[in-house]
Amino acid sequence: MTRYLFIVLPLMLCCCQVDGQEAILQVSNGSTVREYCLVFNSSWSNISQDPSAAKPYPLMNLTSSLLCDAGVHSSGSLQGRAVVVMRGVCSFSQKAQIAQSLGASVLLIASTDNLVTPSANDSEYSKVKIPLALVRYRDVLDALQVFPQGMEVKLYAPPAPQFDASVIILLLIAVFTVALGGFWSGAAERVKQTAGSSANDGLADGSEITLYSPLKVLLFVAMMCVMLVLMYFFYTWMVYGIIVIFCLASATALFNCLDSLMTAMGFGTLSLSCSGKTVCVRSLLLAAVCITLAVVWGVYRNDDRWIWILQDLLGVAFCLNFLKTITLSNFKICVILLSLLLVYDVFFVFITPFLTPNGESIMVQVALGPGGGRSGGKTVEIPADPSSSYEKLPVVMRIPQFFALAHNLCMTQFSILGYGDIIIPGLLVAYCHRFDVWMGNSRRIYFISCALAYCVGLVVTFAVMLVSKMGQPALLYLVPCTLLTSSILACVRKEFQQFWAGTIYQVLDESRKPLLSDGDVEYAGGEGTQQKGIC
Repeated sequence: MTRYLFIVLPLMLCCCQVDGQEAILQVSNGSTVREYCLVFNSSWSNISQDPSAAKPYPLMNLTSSLLCDAGVHSSGSLQGRAVVVMRGVCSFSQKAQIAQSLGASVLLIASTDNLVTPSANDSEYSKVKIPLALVRYRDVLDALQVFPQGMEVKLYAPPAPQFDASVIILLLIAVFTVALGGFWSGAAERVKQTAGSSANDGLADGSEITLYSPLKVLLFVAMMCVMLVLMYFFYTWMVYGIIVIFCLASATALFNCLDSLMTAMGFGTLSLSCSGKTVCVRSLLLAAVCITLAVVWGVYRNDDRWIWILQDLLGVAFCLNFLKTITLSNFKICVILLSLLLVYDVFFVFITPFLTPNGESIMVQVALGPGGGRSGGKTVEIPADPSSSYEKLPVVMRIPQFFALAHNLCMTQFSILGYGDIIIPGLLVAYCHRFDVWMGNSRRIYFISCALAYCVGLVVTFAVMLVSKMGQPALLYLVPCTLLTSSILACVRKEFQQFWAGTIYQVLDESRKPLLSDGDVEYAGGEGTQQKGIC
């Protein structure tokens, strides 16, 4: 289970929205109405935002033509009509100028390839006065079959709101997961202290791992960089390995979460003996449920209509189990890990667009997948065949945008947050709670403060994302908020030395003795330094 966690972590850092310049083609014959997807350029084409205000035009089918030569059509033959032609050979602006010269009022360009925002040289924009948009060729064929006797079309683009409520749900899920994961880690530390067990530099109880070496943290981040670059170049093959790993890891994580929850609620474990072997019925039932859910997700993973619910459920369990399983030994390790990952996140989101051929960041491109639609300010790419599936990385929380669902746009659009933007700051929140336990802070002042700082950092992340209308490296805001809050609090309470070193003491006052004997006392960082008191 543990090795799965480190393989998928490099792919978890992303916070963005998938959106673009999409419009709706409403086709009717007076009694029947169909709607299809359009992609347009708002700086080039003026399309009505209100369907009731959109003017209807009779549609002329010229998909047998590329409309690259005005000589094959008589002047005025397209007067007052919307015309649909095939994409290719000549530019969008050339087609539009020819259609315009023939009297057409709207130009629709049918495409068998992915729909991209139509563009031209700056000098060409002013020459085109009619709306221009791309439509799927398969949708044109469907409309011709539904309306064989002729049809009228309307073009409208409902205005996208500046803020979508899906972001709030994503925020609540992330804060809930971080807070619960941090609480669980601290509660486990309290149980260990009560039982008289001690942490060390390896496995704490057979399932927990403590990160204590700065060199190992550095090597781990370097491995993350290599993994992400490999995913960028070999996505088609590697994505299936990540999917399999996610199924195994999420099923295991969900089992651990449910098993711990049932134990905390006092549910008994019914055991049966057979041939001298004892079988725990509760564990068998939980394992069956968790495996089934992981398999269901694996089978229906590309059905965007509902599978995001199950993916988010498995994702929450994955993050909770990660925060419980992986612990940071001291604040020094927290600072090193979070700072390096901040640089990693910023580099792969903001710097790599200058290095990639399409100007898209490696982080966003890997997170969305090759067929996930692209949005970057004034460009969008929509798959030519909406029924075809493409593999997406399962290491993000996904919430469909309510605006897209309400208006039935080209594809289901999501607000996404990478698991890493939950787990990485969550490790610091978990450390703060364990430190509260060590110091005997019944009010959990470090834990609560760090969890609130995470919430504030995430709000700032989403605010910047909405204002800039582009994906953001969330750790750019989360890391300073959480690290500074924790550091300032430790300094104000005059406990920074202990907070930095990460002792395994539970200190109530100077007269109390540490839980371990003098001979066994050492930092949780595992460096073997023996002490007889508290720094």
